[in-house]
Amino acid sequence: MVKTFIGWVWRKLWWAWYLAIILVVCYTRECLRKKAIWDGVAVFMDSLTPKFYIALTATSSFISALIMILEWIYFQKYGVSFIEQFSLNYISPWIGGGNDNNQQVPECKVWRNPLGLFRGAEYSRYYNFTKREPLTFYDMNLSAQDHQAFFICDADNGKPDYEIMQAAWRERVPAARVKAAHLALEKNADCVTALIMLAEEEAPTMLKVEKILRKALKLAEANYKKTQKSHHLDSNIEMQHRRDLNVLIYIKRRIAMCCRKLRKLKEAVKMFRDLSKEMPPIMNILNVHENLIEVLLETQSYADVQSVLAKYDDINLPKSAVICYTSALLKIRVIADKYNVGNTLKKGLTQAEEVALEAIHRAVEFNPHVPKYLLEMKSYIFPPEHILKRGDSEAVAYAFFHLAHWKRIKGALAVLNVTWESAFNQIPYPLEKGYLFHPYPTCTELADRELLPTYHKVSVFPKKDLPFFIHFTAGLSSFSALLALLIYLHPQFTGNLVYIICMWIIVPVNYCLDRLETMLPSNVMDILSNI
Repeated sequence: MVKTFIGWVWRKLWWAWYLAIILVVCYTRECLRKKAIWDGVAVFMDSLTPKFYIALTATSSFISALIMILEWIYFQKYGVSFIEQFSLNYISPWIGGGNDNNQQVPECKVWRNPLGLFRGAEYSRYYNFTKREPLTFYDMNLSAQDHQAFFICDADNGKPDYEIMQAAWRERVPAARVKAAHLALEKNADCVTALIMLAEEEAPTMLKVEKILRKALKLAEANYKKTQKSHHLDSNIEMQHRRDLNVLIYIKRRIAMCCRKLRKLKEAVKMFRDLSKEMPPIMNILNVHENLIEVLLETQSYADVQSVLAKYDDINLPKSAVICYTSALLKIRVIADKYNVGNTLKKGLTQAEEVALEAIHRAVEFNPHVPKYLLEMKSYIFPPEHILKRGDSEAVAYAFFHLAHWKRIKGALAVLNVTWESAFNQIPYPLEKGYLFHPYPTCTELADRELLPTYHKVSVFPKKDLPFFIHFTAGLSSFSALLALLIYLHPQFTGNLVYIICMWIIVPVNYCLDRLETMLPSNVMDILSNI
């Protein structure tokens, strides 16, 4: 009841506090005007030596700096101000502030990177050259879970080669995984999943990867045809059939990616088109249409890219940086060679320019991290095997594969350079708002830090502004330290300066008191007491 009463008083009768202050000032105005009081204060102030003021200001500066440092450390660790958080959690509830603890935190779903690299032929070579681990344990653990879901089923129990591979996918050490794959091949020379692991993690070049995967493709097709005839007769065969289909699609996709890297672009386009027509559940995870878009951009088949976007850039389908930024690229391509900021300011935007700018605004709102990578204002790294949509990991993956496509279109990056910041400034703020998409999730930073290696500085959006109390304590510490220095070097000058400033403050206060006295009767307290 006390808490409710205090909250009601604070919310509804806040003006009573101001009225009480006015009445106190009116009651004590005669006392404030007595010269004896101010003379006593003046004598006391004159008795204080400059050493006292130096100690006072230096102590204030030290305490303010200490609070600022502690606030900064807490902000760097938790991203919020300790003083603000303490006020919201413990003081605000007592004065009627609402702290909605039941507010749901948006879940950040991690997706498999459609353009993921090969560990043996690409990630390992990067590590051997730089001695930096390109993948985090969290990322590799997610890949291990994917592989177990794709390549393992309960019907494999009792088969030595598949049991070895079940353990191999969970191994953390690459050498142990490769050794287990060779052991599985010794048990069964036709073990398809063992060949997949060797292609992914042991093959040193893309030519070797393609050779192993094409051998695995023949075996996967034979296994799929074998279970296709009788999968409806037995539940175990049905599970094997689904697993064999997953294996077959996975191998075809990785072969198509090999063809893309080996510049067999026509074959890669054909394979990706064929795969995009498949409808099993695994296709919802692989996002093959993004591979198809990337290859078509490489062949400069922009009309085909537009037809693919028309199919997948639907309001009911989940968006991605590939879809949003490719759509913007195609619209920028129309105006890139003619776009001029000066002419735009004089004559206004044409219809094509308006369409292009809207596409840029849409792309920047979906993932605001991408422009800095495309404009090479920030260096990117090898993309992770999993990405977080709208996060920094997705921006890294997109720029890694698509920067060349932007550079190929003359003037595209120049248009992006002069327009992305205005688009960024138009993105609704704070986070709870959204314009074209759902509000930007607040959990992206934590997920990206798990997906990206420690040597990469994760981009954060919106950029966290320093809390008010850090600015306040920094200003207070600097001001008091400067005042202490001035008192130490020039005590007489500083004293006169402080006196002048105090007089500037007292004059308007006295003016307000005089105006108040003319408006209110002198015996206002007697009138109130009689009432």
